Amino acid sequence: MKAVMYHYVRPDSGGMPGFRYLHLDNFRRQLDHFAETLGFVSQKAFLDAVENGEENLDGAVLTFDDGLRDHADFAIPELISRGLWGIFYVPTGMYQSGKLLDVHRIHVLLGTAKASDVLDYLKKNISGEHLSHAHVPEYRTLTYAHLSEAQSVTEIKRILNYFISYDHRETVLDGLLAEFVPSSRCDIANYYMTPAEIRSAQASGMIIGNHSVTHPVFSKIAADTQRRELEQSFAFLEDVTGGLKTRTFAYPYGGFHSFNETSEQILGDLGCKFSFNVEPRDILQSDILGRPQALPRYDCNQFAFGAVTIG
Repeated sequence: MKAVMYHYVRPDSGGMPGFRYLHLDNFRRQLDHFAETLGFVSQKAFLDAVENGEENLDGAVLTFDDGLRDHADFAIPELISRGLWGIFYVPTGMYQSGKLLDVHRIHVLLGTAKASDVLDYLKKNISGEHLSHAHVPEYRTLTYAHLSEAQSVTEIKRILNYFISYDHRETVLDGLLAEFVPSSRCDIANYYMTPAEIRSAQASGMIIGNHSVTHPVFSKIAADTQRRELEQSFAFLEDVTGGLKTRTFAYPYGGFHSFNETSEQILGDLGCKFSFNVEPRDILQSDILGRPQALPRYDCNQFAFGAVTIG
């Protein structure tokens, strides 16, 4: 059984020359390819397997991260038209704050501005006191290891997603966006599913999952903060949907460096049935039985027609 992860699925870049996404036509081609080569695991069979761990399954399970506008406008209608289902992992902090999550502000920034200009700004405006030095050697070797991007883009992502302290990141990003990005591109109504659309997605046969409140690297935050991120986001999603079908979670960023034993323990305590890591291999029965809070998942770009489009 192969879990496959998607983020942006759209027909164009929205006017951002450096924005990275899966073109809608290629999404359709990839679904056709999966239908011909893998097949799809039914929702009932998947949930039964997670619940009892008694059966290995063949086929694809489709997952979508970040609760994006793309999912309501393009991915979900395409799945419905094919009689398919997916798991949609939704962060919740933007609904309280009224602003894009930092991770998505970084995407918009890199989609809009020249990476060299952003890197120059960072080198001029941040100092050692802005950076969190814990795990830096680990992050340097593990983060973005599978991406083929210009080195300057990779360095920006590492600085903003991993090296900079969360105490300073929002302020630094405020300055970057004011310098490089039109404010209209940061309107949450144009970026995320609405709460009504989340509820509608579940009613149409999709599963809604938890993707935290603020999309942090869980291994960088204390246990009480991890628990708060999970409790508050589960509570929000339970309320919006009128009751989740199952409790499931996907780690922001993914990879074993992005969470820890504490994360898995808290998820189990909160009644989460399964969680997705990012690890490119099939889900085995031993994973479901032995480590359900760290199930492996492929990126869509590891399969035919999944190559990223830029701009």
